[in-house]
Amino acid sequence: MPVSTSATAVIVGSGIVGAATAYFLTQRGVKVTLLDAIAPAAEATGAADGAVSVASKRPGPMMTAALSGVAVYRELAATGLFSDIFKSRSTFIVAASNEECEVLHAHAAALAGAGVRVELLAAADVRQRFSALSTQARLVVEVHDEGHAIGYQIVHRFLTAAGVTVRRASPVRSILTGGGRCAAGVVTQDGEIRADIVIVAAGNGSAELLRLENVLTPRKGQLLVTERAPVLNASMPGSIMSGRYLLSKGSQKGGVTVPRGLGLVIDPLRTGQFLIGGTREDHGSRQTNDLDAVGRILRHAVALVPKLASVRLLRSFAGLRTAVVDGLPLVGRIPGYENAFVATGFEGDGICLGPVVGRALASLACGAEPAIDLRPFAPSRFADHGVAA
Repeated sequence: MPVSTSATAVIVGSGIVGAATAYFLTQRGVKVTLLDAIAPAAEATGAADGAVSVASKRPGPMMTAALSGVAVYRELAATGLFSDIFKSRSTFIVAASNEECEVLHAHAAALAGAGVRVELLAAADVRQRFSALSTQARLVVEVHDEGHAIGYQIVHRFLTAAGVTVRRASPVRSILTGGGRCAAGVVTQDGEIRADIVIVAAGNGSAELLRLENVLTPRKGQLLVTERAPVLNASMPGSIMSGRYLLSKGSQKGGVTVPRGLGLVIDPLRTGQFLIGGTREDHGSRQTNDLDAVGRILRHAVALVPKLASVRLLRSFAGLRTAVVDGLPLVGRIPGYENAFVATGFEGDGICLGPVVGRALASLACGAEPAIDLRPFAPSRFADHGVAA
């Protein structure tokens, strides 16, 4: 449905997807009202590891979308919007056990088959390319052309460039129904906000709003941040992803996940610090860390990078990401409406996919063809679960 240059949109949620959508809509001349139940990047976006990466993806729609996601980051960095907040680097997937080696060999072949540039490093090459790694590293695969971005910085940049101010502490109660198959806006605790386009990008908050409690589930992740260690940081040419991470995401045979998975990622930040994660948990309070998880993460980190033992831990934090029962996000038109859309359920992939999905949603909402194929993520696949206002 084409929209006029005087069109209005209301977006529910100011994480990275909502902020990106707001930016790309304003680029099309749409006037945007952006609402958040808390504040910008207050939930999953602010508790993410920042990976702009295809390294953990299996061939299929998520890998295809992630490749486009990385390309959008590089495009926006080249044009200046992300030039100082997107860090280009490789991801090194490290296997330290027979099980991890088996998974990593198959995974590297799958990545290469999908056109991702990968390189298997022999033991001698590992010592030369990545001297900080422990001798426990039995197999290392370098995934080239990856990147890193801090979620709240990306959100701030999008909102600043769009000239959009977030209405904080404004939870949305329902979608306001207009005539026929049209949404007329949303209903908040302070009253109605009318708009020509409605977009729901509220993460876990999307479940109650769209009656998808049986489809969307919160998944907790715990992460750690160290003090600055510039010499060690400079010696690491990219981020480390343990083979455990692939196992925690269900990349092993059968795609089975466990209630609490531990997958290690060690990312050298621009500040000289390290971001170390994390867990994948189907339970637990978002406000809490626990000593068992923190201890296990640190032990595995030191086992792979021994010099981390002398680096102090500054803080730990946790956050809830939104997962979908079939493993694919919901992106597209909300069944029953011509002008209402949803984008949620990205779990740990929101940072990578946020900008490319925001651009695609803006195109879709304005009656244009999205640059990526959204059909695998269509909300209509759960229409019988209550995706409607």
